Amino acid sequence: MTEYREIITKSVVAKGRKYVKSKHTVQPPHKPSSILGCWIINHKYAAKKTGHKIEVNGSYELNVWYSHHHNTKTSVIIENVSYNDEISLRYRDKDARNDHEVIARVLQQPNCIEAEISEKGQHIVVHAEREIAAECVGETKVCVAFTNEYPGDDDWEDYDLDEELEHINQNVFDHE
Repeated sequence: MTEYREIITKSVVAKGRKYVKSKHTVQPPHKPSSILGCWIINHKYAAKKTGHKIEVNGSYELNVWYSHHHNTKTSVIIENVSYNDEISLRYRDKDARNDHEVIARVLQQPNCIEAEISEKGQHIVVHAEREIAAECVGETKVCVAFTNEYPGDDDWEDYDLDEELEHINQNVFDHE
């Protein structure tokens, strides 16, 4: 006879992701002649659940290498940038409980798409992109069917567990 049990377990109950393009204006101390390079480094972020969204607060440094004084000198200007992204969630389990555990991971680190000198020639405009995914882990119920029939000792004699285990992929968690 088949019976059913409800098991309460933790699982991913909601997911979301956000891709952002942003534009930052940097004001160097000298009038730029040309842009020699632009890097984004030291990205830090933290995520928390607020309502039905994940709020990601983060920061990174813009490092712009540019020439000035008619391409006779170079300098690097460093600008700290802060951001606040809200990621909307799609719920897989609307009846989940205690879904305040948040897992956020960066899919695309902040990256410079383009750096250019502004039209008036006094500023540097940096175009950047980033993408973050977030998940909420919560308690949910799983319904499992089982039978009350337990095999006797004689029923296990012909069962070869080693043969069954040979078919298991033991490298399933290798990331190579």
